[in-house]
Amino acid sequence: MSTPASVAAQPDSFAFTPESLAKAEKILARYPADRKASAVIPLLHLAQRQNDNWLPRVAMDVVADMLGMARIRVYEVATFYTMYNHKPVGKHLIEVCTTTPCWLRGSDEVLGACKRRLGIEVGETTPDGTFTLVEVECAGACVNAPVVAIGDDYYEDLDGPAIVAVIDQLERGETPTPGSQIGRRGSCPATGPTSLTTKSGTGAAPGSDD
Repeated sequence: MSTPASVAAQPDSFAFTPESLAKAEKILARYPADRKASAVIPLLHLAQRQNDNWLPRVAMDVVADMLGMARIRVYEVATFYTMYNHKPVGKHLIEVCTTTPCWLRGSDEVLGACKRRLGIEVGETTPDGTFTLVEVECAGACVNAPVVAIGDDYYEDLDGPAIVAVIDQLERGETPTPGSQIGRRGSCPATGPTSLTTKSGTGAAPGSDD
């Protein structure tokens, strides 16, 4: 297994900001003093978030030293989980789920629309550094497939035009409304409830005025 140094040019130093350090201390407080290594995943996530959503080796070293872990052990964690990025990514990281449920619901169309709209392939970043496109395994929201994660938000029930509309909004500096893009309520059937359609004891449908 290669270390992250082989993946991207590495900065010379990294230090948690006072704000991030305060968050790190709260994370460490969750664990017994002799089990600090249990905090490695959230601390790596914190370091990545501070560093424009990618994780350089020097940041891993800081986390290792903070937890009293061998640095190679931290590298092993960081290179195992795909949520850690080992090279710079765009301002908006577009993660298209193409696992079976999303694929059955049209994720190929969604991924193709992203490629055409952005003019890049999977794993690439737009020349202006705004968007990075990646393909991921199960996003964990199969019921509203197909699903795309962008930053901390999920966009669900997508098709080609819907994801292009989301990208257009992001490019304009707007904040697209996350969740279902067809107005689905939570994970209800797309056509509306099929059972439990009346309020208990009233005989009225949920949301009605009767």
